[in-house]
Amino acid sequence: MPANFFEYSLEFAQKMDMADPVGKFKENFFIPEIGGKQTIYFCGNSLGLQPKTVQAYIQEELDSWATRGVEGHFVGGNPWLYARKKSKHALAKLLGANESEVVAMNSLSSNLHLLLVSFYRPTKTKFKILTEAGAFPSDQYILESQARFHGFNPEEAILEISPRDNEHTLRTEDILVQLALRQSEIALVMLSGIQYYTGQLFDMKAISEAAHQFDIPVGFDLAHAIGNVPLELHDWNVDFATWCSYKYLNAGPGNVSGIFVHEKHGNSSQIPRFAGWWGHDEDERFLMKKGFSPMSGADGWLLSNDNVLGLAALQASLDIFDKTSILELRKKSELLTSYLEFLIYQISNTTHLLEIITPSESNKRGCQLSLLFRKRGKEIFDSLSSAGVVADWRNPNVMRLAPVPLYNSFEDIYNFAKVFETSVRKSDL
Repeated sequence: MPANFFEYSLEFAQKMDMADPVGKFKENFFIPEIGGKQTIYFCGNSLGLQPKTVQAYIQEELDSWATRGVEGHFVGGNPWLYARKKSKHALAKLLGANESEVVAMNSLSSNLHLLLVSFYRPTKTKFKILTEAGAFPSDQYILESQARFHGFNPEEAILEISPRDNEHTLRTEDILVQLALRQSEIALVMLSGIQYYTGQLFDMKAISEAAHQFDIPVGFDLAHAIGNVPLELHDWNVDFATWCSYKYLNAGPGNVSGIFVHEKHGNSSQIPRFAGWWGHDEDERFLMKKGFSPMSGADGWLLSNDNVLGLAALQASLDIFDKTSILELRKKSELLTSYLEFLIYQISNTTHLLEIITPSESNKRGCQLSLLFRKRGKEIFDSLSSAGVVADWRNPNVMRLAPVPLYNSFEDIYNFAKVFETSVRKSDL
């Protein structure tokens, strides 16, 4: 969108909101308040807002527990024995997957460990894991511990790709070059879908295609991608992925994660995995006999029975997603983020105050902008917080802003800009 399309005015923001086909969904969420006034909430990349229906969804399961006890597993509107299945339709749409390729389960870190059991199969000569430098700490720790578990030194086994000098984000061609140069050493590609710090959206299709030319499996941490950008994991031939549900999926703090396993693997009983009762053939589960026989698809990676209350909270949000489409949300997201970018530069471009390190191209980012401050960043962040802006500070000098299309408006962007302008002027005094 050309910069001259936007205007720094309340009238423009309100006009955009009037024409917004998904703006109505903001009413489905609780907006936090400070001192009786709604905040400007730009922190959905850390914790999404609560859908107003969550309490009713959870209460339904609590009522079933209260009135049915253990029989709630088998009877009622949502028998707990099959609780995970209700979320499959919406998750498959958001991920670009078949329903058999996805399942909600566990936590992101637990799931990543389980998936690496299946897909990180190093040998003495082919043992390196290709990943981005500065990945989210939990991913770094998981890869380090997996390398050590297999008897390798993480400093040798983990091949981190860094941006070029004086750049903040990775170039896709640099990832592909490393794959070609180190193909005989790389056992796995494991990247973020969207990099948490810079907000860069990786070209998952190109990376997957390149890795598979050398028979290297590819997996993605989609914590910042699911519910944020359109995904086509099945068609991109991604081998596996996992995510959390408490950011853009709005399922509540620490809530249930999920996995994607491509059908070419999910229907193979020979692939190594850690087994659990709930991943065993559903038709034989209660025979209670020895000999693990996995269910087909991603369900074969299940370990324990479903987190019913957590899944209820997740479903409340997924049912909102089902009333629109990720493509419709993406259209608004691109406009919201571009408008925020425009206003930030309108306010700060003469101060040499900051640099936006998130890619400027809409197809290379989600709904996050990361602002790298050259001076007074924390002072400005604290001023914004005092004025009711909920954002995220990452030491030493980056502020992350995430305008989420489901519950943020163009007027939110304008109101932020007015507060930001005041904070910048205050810091220049």
